[in-house]
Amino acid sequence: MNQHTLNAKTVEFADTLTLRGLRIFIVLEETKSVALAAERMGLSKSSVSQHITTLESNVGIKLFDRKQKPIALTPAGQVLSMHAHRIVSMFSVAETALADFNAFSLPILNFAIIDDLDASLTPVMATALQAQLSKSFIRTFSGRSDQVTSRIESREADIAVTASMPTNVNNFQIHELYKEQFVLVVAKDKYQADADWRAQLTKLPFIQYSETMPMGQLVATHLKRIRLDVTRQFSFETSRSVIATVAKTGGWTLATPLSILDASRFRDEVSLFALPFASLSRSVYLINRINELSTLPEALAKTFRSQLKDELLPEFAKSNPDMAGMLEVFNDDIM
Repeated sequence: MNQHTLNAKTVEFADTLTLRGLRIFIVLEETKSVALAAERMGLSKSSVSQHITTLESNVGIKLFDRKQKPIALTPAGQVLSMHAHRIVSMFSVAETALADFNAFSLPILNFAIIDDLDASLTPVMATALQAQLSKSFIRTFSGRSDQVTSRIESREADIAVTASMPTNVNNFQIHELYKEQFVLVVAKDKYQADADWRAQLTKLPFIQYSETMPMGQLVATHLKRIRLDVTRQFSFETSRSVIATVAKTGGWTLATPLSILDASRFRDEVSLFALPFASLSRSVYLINRINELSTLPEALAKTFRSQLKDELLPEFAKSNPDMAGMLEVFNDDIM
């Protein structure tokens, strides 16, 4: 018999042993009576007899000598009994573990977040998760939004905060956190809001987010839409590098409020303006797979929204009063 035939027969044999059939087998073994087995299982006597007959037919051998009183196992039944008890016991342990499952007692939780928010939201996440998952090890990844979304799709992350939607949204629960408008970021004293914006910006170096990342692609597409042809000299994958280079080179870029907060070290070296052309925005979401983490994602999303409303939004508005309306935090009842 070749390996293919052996594997096929093993699968075929495994399909004949159902958990329900094995449980009825064990109860009949213990009670030695179809009537008593039916009473214990809450079934009819004919149903118990049918399950045993089907089991014997599937394995191709008699398991009970039903001519004896009380009913007794055959030698083949004694062999199956050793394995049946072990199999049913393992399933019972699994059922108990699942019944007692609580997402708040996970041993490991993998969390992924876009690096624009690494400095502003990751500490909040760590504090919130530590409070709710005191026995868990939290493993965090920070990267581009497409990388973060890829990790939740591939199960490398259990919860993700990202600006990129997964391919199949039907498999995921989406919690809207906030929407932010892009603003014009220019080196200090290099731009006048009441002068011709196109003439000014085309003379300054444009510092761009890398077009390998979603944020860079979004900005590049928008500049093409408004037909602003700019000389591109630098590209970076982090907000800190983009804002720092704007400040040091006397250049400009388009960025979002929270990405600017993430580069707060250089805040005094740049000026912010509402876009003098068509607006551009992005939304950020907390994403998890459906029906896997109980109420943990909702609790975490609520914590994030509170942090955004109570601390980050006021911090941004305080340093940039004219930009206060550029960040909109969603309400907890919006999902």
